[in-house]
Amino acid sequence: MDATPVIEMLGRPLRLAVIGGGPGSFIGATHRTAARLDGRYELVAGVVSSDPERSRKAAAAMGIDPTRAYADALAMLDTEREREGGAEVVAIMTPNDSHHRFVLAALDRGFDVICDKPMTNTLAEALDIVEKVRSTGLVFCLTHNYTGYPLVRQARALVEAGQVGAIRLVQVEYVQGGKADESDPDPADGLPWRYHPVRGGPSLVMGDIGTHAHNLARFVSRLEVAEVAAEIGHVIPDRPVDDYGAAMLRFDNGARGSFWVTQTAAGVENGLRIRVSGTKGSLEWQQERPTRLVFKPLEGPVRVYTPNGPGALPASVRACRVAAGHPEGFHEAFANIYSDAAEAIAARRTGRDADPLARQFPNERDGAIGVRFVEAAVASSDADGIWTDASLSFEETP
Repeated sequence: MDATPVIEMLGRPLRLAVIGGGPGSFIGATHRTAARLDGRYELVAGVVSSDPERSRKAAAAMGIDPTRAYADALAMLDTEREREGGAEVVAIMTPNDSHHRFVLAALDRGFDVICDKPMTNTLAEALDIVEKVRSTGLVFCLTHNYTGYPLVRQARALVEAGQVGAIRLVQVEYVQGGKADESDPDPADGLPWRYHPVRGGPSLVMGDIGTHAHNLARFVSRLEVAEVAAEIGHVIPDRPVDDYGAAMLRFDNGARGSFWVTQTAAGVENGLRIRVSGTKGSLEWQQERPTRLVFKPLEGPVRVYTPNGPGALPASVRACRVAAGHPEGFHEAFANIYSDAAEAIAARRTGRDADPLARQFPNERDGAIGVRFVEAAVASSDADGIWTDASLSFEETP
């Protein structure tokens, strides 16, 4: 991707402000890299730490004008809204419990919003955001970045084109080993926010990686989870937060699925993978080998798709920056989410139409559906794994 669509519509990049993602934040640096990669944003303002002085120093070190390196998020939003040449888009990468407050504050002040996942910790908060986006008409983007990989988009396009047939089975797993070492105890004092049940949400593993796995299954299969039967908890003895989750799924078309997430698989790094099986064949993709999508048809030879390679469909091609045989990865996929959101935002601000493929980025409804899934899975687990309704419908705009 490049900056062309946004520059053509606005004559310049979008002006971006950030909330959170300061020193030591892996995801903060990833957001900023994604925003800059295609030249569609200019980082102009930020508050990147809850410590005012640390925030000012860190923002200035990121290249932000010291006069626009703020100590308080709401003060930044108020000031930038009134400033000539002020920020237009706000990216939020703060602890989960603050997403609702900052998203609503930004939308109320006329900013388009990009927010890290999960969107909120509760369904009530998520539905607040859905309604606010609807009433303001602004753009909201949720960074489920794995949907930005070219071959994930190729898989979705193959499903939509009927190449896989009617979906019967969906298997998704997200397996990590970062919390597997029992000799490395969880912190007893000064808990990181993710360990706090109010700040981090009802389930650590489900908020951290379960929402990614759920979103990927929906994105590729084009189906919704109707019911879930789950077991969620911890496999490390006496651990105070969830590190494991497994579930059987029933989708809205009658398909069946399996779901497994954990952060305790010793030696595993970042094992996100999906298999979608239909009446005509199966698709398989894994994040640790992101430049291969395998299609196994019911009849005929196995096909292996690569970025920009033979058989690449438009949804996949537009997500690539290099010629076939040149690998792209995590940062580029994240940047695809940012760049698609930029095109949608520029189109909204100029009254023009964005490429329909640019609207595939996860939005406020995807965020609410993800929160609903977490709540349903936790409720099912608390009730010894009974089948639990996970569906969510939205009141349509008149």
